[in-house]
Amino acid sequence: MDALPTTKQPEADGWPQGWRQRTTVMGVINITPDSFSDGGRFLASDRALAEAQRQLNSGADVLDLGAQSTRPGAEEVGEEEELRRLLPALKAIRERCPDALISVDTFLAPVAARALEAGASWINDVSGGRRDPDLLRVVADARCPVVLMHSRGNSQSMDQLTNYSDVVADVKGALVERSEAAINAGVQESQIIWDPGLGFAKTHEQNLQLLRDLEQLTRGPRPVLIGPSRKRFIGAVLDEPRPKARLWGTAAVACRCAQAGAAVLRVHDVGPISQTLRMAAALW
Repeated sequence: MDALPTTKQPEADGWPQGWRQRTTVMGVINITPDSFSDGGRFLASDRALAEAQRQLNSGADVLDLGAQSTRPGAEEVGEEEELRRLLPALKAIRERCPDALISVDTFLAPVAARALEAGASWINDVSGGRRDPDLLRVVADARCPVVLMHSRGNSQSMDQLTNYSDVVADVKGALVERSEAAINAGVQESQIIWDPGLGFAKTHEQNLQLLRDLEQLTRGPRPVLIGPSRKRFIGAVLDEPRPKARLWGTAAVACRCAQAGAAVLRVHDVGPISQTLRMAAALW
């Protein structure tokens, strides 16, 4: 058995150490057969555990486990299948990495509840509580950090929902609305993390505009998470159709996010992006 990874001890409020002074790293582990860049690689719990240990040793501050693909066109598998995929990996990682911060990427309240019972530390909801409002109550009861992401529609419809009068202002306004819904459900202000949802109901240019004007979000009252890793807008800029070949474009976005004061960057390539952010921190 491999040695236990060196993990970063979380702060009392459920955040990794030093997050207020630097952009921290969330490593992506997709426990799915159909995610856009690594579907099927970590579907087996032993492979998910090995990847978790590798990411923690490479600099991940938080691990984000997802058992429902949210790529454009993905089919929803439902609560039972999502839990069947998720729980073995989550329990294995929690047992072997007891101090790791583990986020679970789900928009279903029953999945969030079972994940928290099994040792999850955060909930990351791509719908911001739209799809299943009970998820906000689950998070409120657990008093854990929750990522409220901006999106429209679902995986089947989001690419047709890209009309905005001002994408930055509209996204910020929608995040304020979702935050108010969360607070009304009992979620504390200190639990809420914003995610503008790059790639979700946005065109390539709209994604770039959100990054250019990122300070309009990061200078607000809540920490901001950005998930640019390997996404289509990077491929469009670089003329690179292969998701895994978009590392350097992702690294450029990481520098911009560090410059703008983003709190968390959600990425697949933890080692290279951790180094990129360390260098960016020295510059900004």
